[in-house]
Amino acid sequence: MQSDTLETLFGGAAGGGKSHGQLLDALRFAVCYPGSRQLMLRRTMPELERSLVPAALRLYPQCIAKYKVSEHRWDFANGSALEFGYCDAESDVTRYQSAEYDVIRFDELTHFTESQFTYLLSRIRGTNGFPKQVKATTNPGGVGHQWVKSRFIDSMPPDTVREFDGGTRLFLPARLGDNPFLRKADAGYEKRLKLLSPTDRKALLDGVWELNEGQYFSEFSRDLHVVKPYAIPHDWRRCLTIDYGLDMLAALWIAQSPDGHSVVYRELYRPGLIISDAAAQMLACETAGEHIDCRLAPPDLWNRRQETGRSAVELFADSGLDFVKSSNERVAGWLALHELLQPRKDTDGAVRPRLTIFDTCHNLIRTLPALQHDKRNPSDTANTPHELTHAPDALRGYAATVYEPVKAMPQSAYDCEVGEFLRF
Repeated sequence: MQSDTLETLFGGAAGGGKSHGQLLDALRFAVCYPGSRQLMLRRTMPELERSLVPAALRLYPQCIAKYKVSEHRWDFANGSALEFGYCDAESDVTRYQSAEYDVIRFDELTHFTESQFTYLLSRIRGTNGFPKQVKATTNPGGVGHQWVKSRFIDSMPPDTVREFDGGTRLFLPARLGDNPFLRKADAGYEKRLKLLSPTDRKALLDGVWELNEGQYFSEFSRDLHVVKPYAIPHDWRRCLTIDYGLDMLAALWIAQSPDGHSVVYRELYRPGLIISDAAAQMLACETAGEHIDCRLAPPDLWNRRQETGRSAVELFADSGLDFVKSSNERVAGWLALHELLQPRKDTDGAVRPRLTIFDTCHNLIRTLPALQHDKRNPSDTANTPHELTHAPDALRGYAATVYEPVKAMPQSAYDCEVGEFLRF
C-alpha cells in the first residue's frame, strides 16, 4: 500500500491482508505527517463496526492514538486524525461536502458506485503540502465490479504506474499467498474457498476479474453495445421512455430501425425535479423538428395524488408531454432486454445485438452492467443501491412494451397507441 500514485488499488483474492494493509498504511501516514487528515470508508456503518473498527483497535497503539467512538475517529497525539465513514445511499457523499482530506481510503471499492468514488476524489485537497492520494482495496464482484475493472484492471497491466490527466494510477494484485500469517493461523481457509461456486472461487481464491456471478446482464459489453453517435435516419421511429420520481428523472430516447434494431441515442438524468421542470428539461433536449412517435411512462404515474386528485401523467400533459403506459412486468421486461442485448447473426452475416447505446449516455452505460441479481428472486434485479435502478428501469419499460419476437415491425403508419408501436 506504500504507493506514491494518486490512485492505488490493492485488489484481487480474499485473504491477502488488504484491509490490514490499509490500516497499517493509514497509521504510517498519520505518524509521518503530523496534523494530517484521512478518511477510511466502507459502504455501510455495520460493515465498519464488524471489520475495520475492531481491527484498528487491535492494531493501533493506545499510547499514540485514541479512538472516539461517538465520532468514529482516531485522534493521534501529533494532531493527525483518521476518520471512519460510510456511503450507504448515493446521497451520503454530501456529508463530506465541505471536508478536506489528504488521503481517502476505500475498503471494498466494488461496493461503491463510480459516482460516489469520483465525487469523493474532489474532497482530497489542502494547502499543507502533504501527499494527496486515494487508496482502495477490494475483491472482484459487487455493484461496482464493472467500473472498477474498467478503471484499474482493463486500462493497464498490474504493478505498472499509468499516467492520466491529473495524476497517476496503479493496480497491485492481491493474492492469498501475500498473507503468510493467515495461512499459518487458519490452514483451512484456502480449503473453504475451494468449496465455493466456480465463479466465486475464481474471484476470491484466484482474484480473477473476468467473472462476476452476481451481474444480471453478464452479456453486456462496452465493445459490443456502446457505439459512437451517428445521424439517426429520418425513417426510424423514435420513443421516449422514462422512470420518474422526485429522487431522479431518468429519460431515454430510443430510435428503432425498420429491421428492428434499437439504439439509445440520448439520455437525461436529473435528481430533484418537480414535474413541470422535468417536462421542460425533456422538451429542451429534443431538437427542432424532431418527431417523437411515442412517449412511455410506468403505470404508477397514473395513480391519483391525494393532495390534488390528479395523476403525474395529467400534470405532465399540462406541461406539454403526453404519455402512454409502458409494461410494468419486471421479469418479463428484463427477459426482453436480455433478448435485445444478446448478440445474434444478422441478415448480412454479422453478429450484433439488437440494442446499442450511444457513448454519450453515460448513466445508462454506468448503471446497466452494475445491476445485480435479486438474492430472493434471481430472475429479477436487486433494487439496491436504488441509484442504479433508474435508467435500467426506463429501458426495461421500453423493452417489455415493444418486444415481440415472433412479429415483424409493421411498415404502415400508426397512431402511437402502444399496441401499434415499434413491434418486431
